[in-house]
Amino acid sequence: MAERTDSNQTAPAGRQPARGRPRDAGRDRALLEATVQVLQESGYGGLTTAAVAKRAGVSTATLYRRWRSKEDLVVGTAVRWASDLGPQPDTGSLEGDLAVLLRDKAGTLQGPGGRLLHVLIGEAAHNEALARVLDTAIIQPVRDRAATVVRHAVDRGDIPPLKDSHVLADLVVGSMVSRLFLTPDAAHAGTTDGASSGEAAVRELLPFLLRALGAQPG
Repeated sequence: MAERTDSNQTAPAGRQPARGRPRDAGRDRALLEATVQVLQESGYGGLTTAAVAKRAGVSTATLYRRWRSKEDLVVGTAVRWASDLGPQPDTGSLEGDLAVLLRDKAGTLQGPGGRLLHVLIGEAAHNEALARVLDTAIIQPVRDRAATVVRHAVDRGDIPPLKDSHVLADLVVGSMVSRLFLTPDAAHAGTTDGASSGEAAVRELLPFLLRALGAQPG
């Protein structure tokens, strides 16, 4: 069967991954990394499966065995690069827990997941599938972490119970996105002691979040 090269074509709706040899994780990663790169250069509207396959050094047939369409590819990429926000450790203090959460989120936003989010925020406003996956893959993990932070703090008696810990997640995501994406000078500058822009954002935001939760910085 001839290999497809038309970037506007998608695999048949009912197509399933080919059976037989297990998928090559290295090719999967190359395709996901290539997707982020092409999105950064061309945006969602300019991204084609052919361009991604060429950047990854594989055939379009290889790409279509993994993702059935451009949208599936971008959704899969968002899930992969946003999944690096691991479980919340218990540092023994609210300030320590919040600092870890903020640093982890800053690290995510300054990596491939953040570059992907930067490109897709506008597209998600009128693409329901992308909006859902960005909420599930990027916002929900922070909500889960925030709920853990609040639960530990309440159990220790650091703060009174909160009605909705999701507000903390919104503050973490919203403030970090604003600081690292929407404030040009802050996004490219660190501090006089050599700290990264992400670490500088953590230092600035941590005292405000502690006070918002009813605690005081140590």
